[in-house]
Amino acid sequence: MAEGTWEKLSQVAVLGAEYDSPERQPHPKCLEGTRVDLLKLIHRLLDKREKSQIIWLHGTAGVGKSAVAFTVAERMKSLKITQNTKIETRLAGTFFFSRNSKERSTTGHFFATLAYQLASNFPGVRNDVNRAVRENPAVNANLKLSPISSPSLGKLFVILNFPRLEEHIRQAIQTEDMRALVHEIPVNTSGESVAGIISLDGEDVDNDIYIFLQYSFMKLQNRHPDFPQPTADKLRRLANRAGRRFIVASTMMKFVDDGCNDPRDRLELMLDLTNELLPGTEVYELYNRILATCSDPSRAYQHLSIVAALADPLPISQISKLLGPGQGRDVATALMQLRSFMDIPADSSHPVNIYHSSIRDYHHIPYSLTPLSA
Repeated sequence: MAEGTWEKLSQVAVLGAEYDSPERQPHPKCLEGTRVDLLKLIHRLLDKREKSQIIWLHGTAGVGKSAVAFTVAERMKSLKITQNTKIETRLAGTFFFSRNSKERSTTGHFFATLAYQLASNFPGVRNDVNRAVRENPAVNANLKLSPISSPSLGKLFVILNFPRLEEHIRQAIQTEDMRALVHEIPVNTSGESVAGIISLDGEDVDNDIYIFLQYSFMKLQNRHPDFPQPTADKLRRLANRAGRRFIVASTMMKFVDDGCNDPRDRLELMLDLTNELLPGTEVYELYNRILATCSDPSRAYQHLSIVAALADPLPISQISKLLGPGQGRDVATALMQLRSFMDIPADSSHPVNIYHSSIRDYHHIPYSLTPLSA
């Protein structure tokens, strides 16, 4: 009976929602030496085992929320719940929501997935999970976690990553009853060990992005020994124009190191582009400018909009069929010019995926293209 229940639970659990799922590769992760104060604050909060709390980390699209969540989850997974145990982790479970996936875009499989992870990480509570499933057969919709408890577990850490926090969740978090349980970041840390405001887009992020760019160009040079490292001034210019948004810096690097063009020419073009970026519009303006380098910017924008609007990602061959004989002609060539925006697998049978959810917002925004010379 227990094995049958466990099998049923495993069938409705969404394995792709886990922080280290192959489905989510490449995994966003904080580079060593970045987000130092922010991570210290989160780890300090998690070490206060006497108090249950919700850590609410929020910020605009592209500032690195998923990378921070992944980094913290990875650390919690490596820690033990007590010093005298060798098998139990402090990580109870993770659920990374995504608008790219039907199973991860709603809460339908949420509780079942967390229950499955909890029982997998802590074999001692598997019997409790089995009992909860038997008492409530509708595990795919509303599995109850209330019977699953053990005083020996101490304080566990569950990470929930929402692509966009729905208004009713935001309102619930901000109610008087919840406020005592919620630790909100950004946070003013004046008077503590670190002074000032800690956030995902504070002043220290400029240096973090500088470190990211420096590291990325070093990796590029390893593959292209004749590529000269950008000067510190050029790195600062790129970092400054990123507007404290890692998605902008990441897109810059994908544009420079696209695998088909000379990275030296692309870097110079990127330096010219970034001179015109305005604070608060960096990511969308950068998308505009990159599109302007395509042979047919309007057609490229159309293809980008279609890929971004798909509920389920499709391979190039199916995108071509979807567009029809006219517009679907030579889709592969058109999409290859959009490698800064999307992952285009070498295997044409695998789906094309956009790199970041900000592209979905971007394809609804009117834009004008300014011709650029390479």
